[in-house]
Amino acid sequence: MGGCFFLDQLLGYNIPAGVSARLGFSHPLPLPLPFPFFPLFLLPLIFMKPLAVGIVGFGNLGKAAEASLLQQTDMTLAGVFSRRQIAHPLYRPMHVLEEGQAGLDALLLCGGSAKDLPQQTPHLAQYHNVVDSFDTHALMQQHFEATHKAAAQAGKVAILAAGWDPGLFSMMRCLFESVLPQGRGASFWGPGISQGHSDALRQLPGVKDARQYTLPNEEALKAARAGKPVEKAHKRLCYVVPEEGADLEGLVHSIQTLPHYFAGYETQVVFISQEELLKKHSPMPQAGHVIRKGATQDAHEHLMEFSLQLSDNPAFTANVLVACARAACRLHQQGAKGAYTLLDIPLSMLSSSTPAELRQRLV
Repeated sequence: MGGCFFLDQLLGYNIPAGVSARLGFSHPLPLPLPFPFFPLFLLPLIFMKPLAVGIVGFGNLGKAAEASLLQQTDMTLAGVFSRRQIAHPLYRPMHVLEEGQAGLDALLLCGGSAKDLPQQTPHLAQYHNVVDSFDTHALMQQHFEATHKAAAQAGKVAILAAGWDPGLFSMMRCLFESVLPQGRGASFWGPGISQGHSDALRQLPGVKDARQYTLPNEEALKAARAGKPVEKAHKRLCYVVPEEGADLEGLVHSIQTLPHYFAGYETQVVFISQEELLKKHSPMPQAGHVIRKGATQDAHEHLMEFSLQLSDNPAFTANVLVACARAACRLHQQGAKGAYTLLDIPLSMLSSSTPAELRQRLV
């Protein structure tokens, strides 16, 4: 007769705020519920244990990923992993990820594309479902093949290049080309800070800190919207804090000739102090456009364009990673394995809503 349910004890984990809110309860739980009066129709909601997601790397993107996970109703942050010990209540050393005891459904890999992700993603895909934001376009296929081999052999899912470009822009390029196969397309980035290019600068010997702004050429934008060939679409502006005693002339040469990042672009390097960098270049806005001008039958011309205006690049990219973590878990639950990009994933898998809810609301 009597007795009480304590939901934490029932489930063996802390119920996330979003789920308890759906039930009409305040956080934190447990709450005493009289057994005879427990509303049984709520049991399916309670037993939907949230996806346990870990973060690897705790820089700008890792911190933004934590903030994004805290907003989700179907996910919970289950660990922050770093090569260096950090002051975080969920910090766990990297070797735990290789020991099969992390208890994770997915890992968000928040390192840089220049040095971290080419090694981390294939390696960790042997143990976990992973999502990364690898953004070196020229090396994408190589990264995909290495990760696909590792993930497929381990029976895991890896979603790669999950950012806004590559990522959302890749989806738009594919969509636009499919709808207007007879046409010309172009992609533009900026004005704003590139996380990947800034990270590549910081990897160079002699660089203490750096920010890289990508600046689109307005004449090139006009040409793209007119369906004309685009030349010199971007300029790259690098604000660099050099190490004491660094060879500045040599550093400029190293930056301007860096393959996959600055070689072939008009690149300006400006040396500044750490204080000035933090004072003037701490915000991380970004923007971009995907444009395609094409013709259909009877020479009817059409313009397709997708654009983004981001007040904080890491925050937005983190939200893409988190949505892709949901998709990675769903793919894995269906028995999928290997590497994927956003071109390969049904859009409904990214959403916390059911397919029926999406059809009702969006179709």
